[in-house]
Amino acid sequence: MPIQRREVVAALGSTLAVGLAGCTVLGDGGNGDAGPEISGETLTLTTTTSTYDTGLLDELNAPFQERYGVTVDAVGQGTGAALETGRNGDSDVVMVHARRLEDEFVADGYGVNRRNVMFNDFVVVGPADDPASIAGSGGVTGAVDAVAESESTFVSRGDDSGTHAKELEVWEAAGLDVADFGEWYVDGGDGMGAILVQADQQGGYTLADRGTYLSMRDEIDLEIHVEGPVEGGPELLANPYGIVAVNPAVHDHVAYDLAMAYIGYVTSVEGQEIVERYTIDGEQLFFSQALAEEPNFEQYVPEGWEGASDAE
Repeated sequence: MPIQRREVVAALGSTLAVGLAGCTVLGDGGNGDAGPEISGETLTLTTTTSTYDTGLLDELNAPFQERYGVTVDAVGQGTGAALETGRNGDSDVVMVHARRLEDEFVADGYGVNRRNVMFNDFVVVGPADDPASIAGSGGVTGAVDAVAESESTFVSRGDDSGTHAKELEVWEAAGLDVADFGEWYVDGGDGMGAILVQADQQGGYTLADRGTYLSMRDEIDLEIHVEGPVEGGPELLANPYGIVAVNPAVHDHVAYDLAMAYIGYVTSVEGQEIVERYTIDGEQLFFSQALAEEPNFEQYVPEGWEGASDAE
């Protein structure tokens, strides 16, 4: 199904009656106390810079931390680096946005219980004077071809992130190889926020996730010239996010129970409503992608977890 702007909040409301069971699963049994097994623990979350830089995680993590008396240590990295941290056993849970790399992480045995969380999309942004004349082109492959043909400055993430992987996919779809590019193609080698600043300073284009661009729009003089599917643009620019626990069979020191509780929380009605309602200047940055019509919240909860028996 194509990703596009839709009335997801209404869908959340329609599942609320069932979803209350999910909230019970993550609840404290009604006594206001976190279980002694996890109180004071720290969950290390490695995540893409887009979820970190936009401020979404601050809103999402606060209720979880307060409920259980735990700390979520969110480390913003590119997707490749975040997954590598998980492979090394230095994080408990990973939230990223490059499905091929996520599937490899799971297939190689380093991750378990991957779940969809949310989506937005990618957009091509650049200076208002649009030196490559890509505004209104509709198709992203034609747009990047025009950038290359005109040798207009393009700042790449260049960091093995999910955004970098998508950018390379777009160039390939346009029949272009970055190895053939000249000095106009800049290897920025940094996170999304820093790349947007670089592109602004150099009067260049870049590929950005919509959420980070919107969160920084007032700080830079870049405009969206090619839209993604949220606003009717090409499906090639879809940007889904997933979350996956690090496999305790590979790294037995990871906080697996806490990681699974966190996955259950962010994919629950409560977590998804926070995703849906998080805006900057009235603009929604991310869209819910976790809730089913008949959600089974108990599937996310380790056996014996407090409150699990209350989920019906």
